[in-house]
Amino acid sequence: MTGEQVNPIPNILTMIRLVAGVVMFCLLAASAGGIPFLAVNSMALEPFQRWGFYVFVIAALTDLFDGILARKLNAESQWGAILDPIADKILVCGTILGLFTINTGDPYFALPAAFILFREFAVSALRETAAGKGVKVPVTFLGKAKTTIQLVALGAMLLAQSWPAFNLPLDWTDEAYVLSYALLLIAMVVTLWSGLAYFIAAKKDL
Repeated sequence: MTGEQVNPIPNILTMIRLVAGVVMFCLLAASAGGIPFLAVNSMALEPFQRWGFYVFVIAALTDLFDGILARKLNAESQWGAILDPIADKILVCGTILGLFTINTGDPYFALPAAFILFREFAVSALRETAAGKGVKVPVTFLGKAKTTIQLVALGAMLLAQSWPAFNLPLDWTDEAYVLSYALLLIAMVVTLWSGLAYFIAAKKDL
């Protein structure tokens, strides 16, 4: 931009998502007694999980609206392009780690979640290496769709694991878990697919 003022609202939403990812993880970790020097009694566990879910939803909605507003307000910026994928990764990885603190013994969650984490770290390393060689790895439509699918799947899993905290019918718990596992598997496949596409594209440019 040549001195033209860029509307700050999209970047503010991105910053909210970045901070919310950290806050949400702390709330989930606190609900599992994972915060040092913070004694959480049994009465406080469910409110922590509820608020963790609420913060997650707010953060996920900012991911939807910041891109839309950036295009409508013609407010796309270099800073926003850098910050947006960082905020996405903090939210996704923070949610996965927070879910691990709530339920560490769930093999159906652990494997796809681990693959998603591995992909996110690998693509981040690819971007850093490519940038050092002067090669840009732009975010693709598949990459954006991947983030949306991840957030939907992780939101469903977070709701399923926090089901009693919302006083929802307990006889629906199994159905909620089945749906969340199915969504998580879809997210894993799309995540690995988009990661492979990034590596193939970067290999050509490098």
